[in-house]
Amino acid sequence: MESVKIEKLLEAYFEGNTSLAEEKLLRDYFNSNNVAEHLEQYTSMFAGFQVAKEEHSSREFNLPERKSKTNKTWWYSVAAMLVVAFGVGSFYFSQPHYTQEEKEALAAFEKSKKAMMLLSENLNKGAEQITFVEQFAITKDKIFE
Repeated sequence: MESVKIEKLLEAYFEGNTSLAEEKLLRDYFNSNNVAEHLEQYTSMFAGFQVAKEEHSSREFNLPERKSKTNKTWWYSVAAMLVVAFGVGSFYFSQPHYTQEEKEALAAFEKSKKAMMLLSENLNKGAEQITFVEQFAITKDKIFE
């Protein structure tokens, strides 16, 4: 009965589905003297696990120190903030800031510009009419000759 339970635990152990308590039960069983004959092949494996568990190294390991990446990350974030601040500042300062007097002068300039454009259009129409009058005068001179 016990060997059937151990066989099921072994199967679960090799599939990685056992708890720590079940693994301790397997270690205790295979490190004892009453192991079933058909399971004796696993005794050396669990004995090796026990020996490996008790091994300790006296050698000291010195790991090289790693430079932290936080320094670079910090500089990247500062650089990004400066770029954004420069962009916002240049946009803000590139926009013209006029006083009330300058705004009124600009409005008057726009009105006079519109008036000049209207005058120019009318003068151009008048110049077209003059060409018609000149053509009329030339034709009249030909008729009365």
